[in-house]
Amino acid sequence: MAVTAYQNYDLAAALLEAEGRFADANPKSAAAYAEACKSLPGGNTRTVLFYPPFPLVLSKGEGCHLTDIDGHEYVDFQVEQTAGIYGHSEPEILDAIQAAMKDGITLGGPTEREAKLASLFQERFPAVELVRFTNSGTEANLLALSTARAGTNRNQLIGFEGSYHGSVISFGTYGNKMNVPFPWNFCTYNDIEGTRAKIQDLGADLAAVIVEPMTGSGGCIQAHPEFITMLREETKRVGAFLIFDEVMTSRLSPQGLHGKWNLKPDLVTFGKYLGGGLTFGAFGGSVEAMERFDPRRKDAFAHAGTFNNNVLSLSAAIAGLTKVYTPERAEKLNADGDKLRGRLNEVLKKTGIAGQVTGIGSMMMVHLTPDPLNGPKDADKVDSALRGLIHLALVERGYYVARRNMIVLSLPMAEKEFDGLVEAFADSVNHYRSVLPRI
Repeated sequence: MAVTAYQNYDLAAALLEAEGRFADANPKSAAAYAEACKSLPGGNTRTVLFYPPFPLVLSKGEGCHLTDIDGHEYVDFQVEQTAGIYGHSEPEILDAIQAAMKDGITLGGPTEREAKLASLFQERFPAVELVRFTNSGTEANLLALSTARAGTNRNQLIGFEGSYHGSVISFGTYGNKMNVPFPWNFCTYNDIEGTRAKIQDLGADLAAVIVEPMTGSGGCIQAHPEFITMLREETKRVGAFLIFDEVMTSRLSPQGLHGKWNLKPDLVTFGKYLGGGLTFGAFGGSVEAMERFDPRRKDAFAHAGTFNNNVLSLSAAIAGLTKVYTPERAEKLNADGDKLRGRLNEVLKKTGIAGQVTGIGSMMMVHLTPDPLNGPKDADKVDSALRGLIHLALVERGYYVARRNMIVLSLPMAEKEFDGLVEAFADSVNHYRSVLPRI
């Protein structure tokens, strides 16, 4: 859509002006949102998808494109918070789901699909010797943490300030009032010596350390190799589990980041794209960590869940790993992401805007700050008004990204979409350069 140029004298005025144009352009979404507020608190059932003045209401997705109920089309770089890697209505995924539906959806017993998918996880992800399926990444992380506590007969856990491991394991922007009451100890992401000291201090009371090898919602900031190596060494030394949350990052190489980095945590958690767009989660790891889930054992850990082995998610996941997101396509997609990230950083450099686009491969995030970014707490310092302004600017130009300025690739994308995003980003920062931080 065409964007009229305006002169803005401060950030607050620029954001207010952008919100006004957004509201004027989307009257049907505004009306739908008002109607939703009658039955949903704030018209919302998923916090991350809300943004002011109201979120777009979407009606259709095809390939890497979305359409809202006002008839506007967007290139989808939000990609369902990394879960939509296959694009919308990928034929192989649809065929697998439809075939599964013909044979019955809730069968109430094992099918061959769960063992097939489990074997694919073993082949794909080096740390996975045994695996259990769940229904979300949140569930996977809850169960991995509980497995560590039960398996070690210890209680204390270490997490990292600003990190996010699910709706009830949140240490960042959304706060922690809804968190499960685990006994948490917090360290600073990429702080080697501070974290080492905390692990050693907790010692025989420490059950696990959970970490994203690259933060997702916490800024797409990579863990330093020395930091990850220290975590592996020190958790082994005190007999605690090291848990890699790869709910998002498993897409960043054919073997996940732990495989790419040749590092073997005790447990790895999964979710998002691996369900082919349907609800899905998994946690797996070493035989030692997972064998207590064998129901033949008298001391077995119980793990129920009506839909753990639901045939639709399993079928979509198998099709996705075997027919669509092959190792070759994983390498290509992430190489495309590295190239795109470089181009966006070049835009900031050429326009003199103080900022950086961080990430690995097909996940990245824009941060309009010149300050170093070593972890989620640093990313949280970026003015939310700046994030809101860039978000609305890109949406106005036909590019759907996350409110926090996270940009994610999907398989249907090609150079046309990448070129268009770079052009829209350049136009956005030039349009608002008077209120953006300068080098």
